Amino acid sequence: MRRIPMHTIQEALRLTYLSKLSSRQVSLLTNISQTTVLDYCSRFTKVSVPIEELLEYDNAKVISLLYPEMIPSRKITTRPHPDWDQVHTELKQKGMTRLLLWEEYKEQHPDGYDYTQFKEYYNRFIKTINPSMRQIHYAGDKLFVDFSGLTMPVVDSSTGEIHKAQIFVAVLGASGYTFVHAVMSQNTEDFIECHNKAFWFFGGVPNQVVPDNLKAAVISHKRGRVKLNESYADMGRHYSVAIIPARPYKPQDKSKAELGVKGIQRWILMKLRRRTFFDVNELNDAISSLLDDYNNKVIRRLGKSRSELFVQLDKPALHPLRANSYLFRRYKQCSVGVDYHIELEGNGYSVPYTHLGKRVDVWYSRNSVTISHQGETIATHPRLSHAYEDSTLIEHMPKAHQYQYEKWNPGRILNWANSVGTQTVVLMKEIMKVRSHPTRGYKSCMAILSFSKTYGKEALELACSKAMQINTHSVSSIESILKRKTYLVEDTDKPVNNDLFNAHENIRGADTYQ
Repeated sequence: MRRIPMHTIQEALRLTYLSKLSSRQVSLLTNISQTTVLDYCSRFTKVSVPIEELLEYDNAKVISLLYPEMIPSRKITTRPHPDWDQVHTELKQKGMTRLLLWEEYKEQHPDGYDYTQFKEYYNRFIKTINPSMRQIHYAGDKLFVDFSGLTMPVVDSSTGEIHKAQIFVAVLGASGYTFVHAVMSQNTEDFIECHNKAFWFFGGVPNQVVPDNLKAAVISHKRGRVKLNESYADMGRHYSVAIIPARPYKPQDKSKAELGVKGIQRWILMKLRRRTFFDVNELNDAISSLLDDYNNKVIRRLGKSRSELFVQLDKPALHPLRANSYLFRRYKQCSVGVDYHIELEGNGYSVPYTHLGKRVDVWYSRNSVTISHQGETIATHPRLSHAYEDSTLIEHMPKAHQYQYEKWNPGRILNWANSVGTQTVVLMKEIMKVRSHPTRGYKSCMAILSFSKTYGKEALELACSKAMQINTHSVSSIESILKRKTYLVEDTDKPVNNDLFNAHENIRGADTYQ
C-alpha cells in the first residue's frame, strides 16, 4: 500500500472544502482513490479547526488532528423568478433545482402547470436557445481560459522583424463576461501573469479554472489522471482555486472558452487587422477599448449584455481577491550537499547544517529562493543575479564552520592532499580560498582528490601542478588534464633563442630600435 504524502492530503481537503469539488473530481486531480478522499474528509470534519488554518500546519500536527466524522451537508439557497428566462437564470445558481422553482411557481400560481408540464415546457424553451448555451453554469463557479488560435503581428521597431502576439481569453461561465490580454508567448510565466490580470479584471476568483491541455498548464492528462505544471498548481493554491483541465479532445468541456475565442476574434481582432503595432502594450491598449464594447453588447436572445449579467450573476458569487497577486516561481527538488548548500542554476544557497544529505523542495522566483523540508520552510534567500555566487547565512553554519560531527573539515582535506603531494596541497588551499567559505570548496576538493584512486597519486600531483600553471581550479579541467595527460607536455609559450638564426645578416637585432 503506497503512502500518500501529507501535502497531497492537504490538497484533497483544500479542493473539497474551499473549492467545493466532489470526491470524484478530487480523486482525479490528486491521484488518490475516491474512498480515501472520503475517509480523509470524514476525519477532518471532527476537527474544530478552520480549513485555512489546517493548511498552514506542518505534517505532524495535521496527522494528530485528523479523526473520523460525517461530512457536513451543503446549504441550498433559492431565488424564485416567474418567467422562463428567469427560471433559466435561476438554475445557474449552484444547488438550485427545477422542483424547487416549480413549488415556488405553484405558490404564486396555484392554477399553473403541474411539475411534469413545468419540466416539459422548460425543455422546449432551452431548445430555442443556441445549442452552445444549453450547459448550465453556476454563478461564480467556473472560469474558462484558453489562447486564441488567431495571433496578432507586432513589429520590432528597431529591426523590422514581425513577432506573433498570443491572445489570452478568459470567460466566466454564467455571464460570459470576457477578459482578453496579449502576451508574446504561451510559456508558463506569461500564462500565469494573464491569470493574475484576469482575476484583477473580474475583481475576484471563481471556484474553478478550466484550462485547455497546453504545456504551460498541464504536464500530462491520461486516463483521467491529471498532472499539473508545478508553478500553475502553486498559483491555484495561492488563490485557493481548483484547476480542472478540460478532457483531451472534448471541446464541449470548454465550450464557453471556444465561444469566447470566436467572439473576440470577430469583434476585436478583426477590427484591429489593418493596424500596425510596435509594442505588445500598445496592442493591449487597443484591445481594452474594444473589450468594453464587446462586453456591453446586448445579447439579443437574452436582452442583456455580458456586463449586466456579470453584475447580476458572477460578481456577487466570486471569492474576494488576496491582497497580493501571485508572484511566479518555479519548483525544483534538490539534495543538500556536504557543504550544507543546495545548487540552483549555478549558485549555492545554504540551509541549516542539520539537513545534510536530505531532499528538499525549492521554490524560486526572480527575487527570492524558498527552501522547505516536509512542508516546513527551513531557509529563505534573495535570488542571486550572477552565476557562481553563494548565499550563506551564518545561522546555518555548524560550530567552527565544520561538517556535523566533524566528519569533514579543512584539516582533513589538507591531510589527504598532503599524502598526494605539495602541489596538490597548494591547489586545495587555493580552491577553499576563492570560495565564499572553505566549506563551499569541500565537494570540489573531495572530487579532485578522489582522482588519485583512478589515475594514481603521481599523476594527480602533476595534474595539480599543471592546473596551477594555467590557473584553473575546476574539477572538469583537472579531469581533462588527467585523461589527456597534458601534464606531460612542455610549455611551448617560452621564447625560442636560436643562435644560428639570430646570426643571419638580414636580422638587425634589438639595438637597431634603441
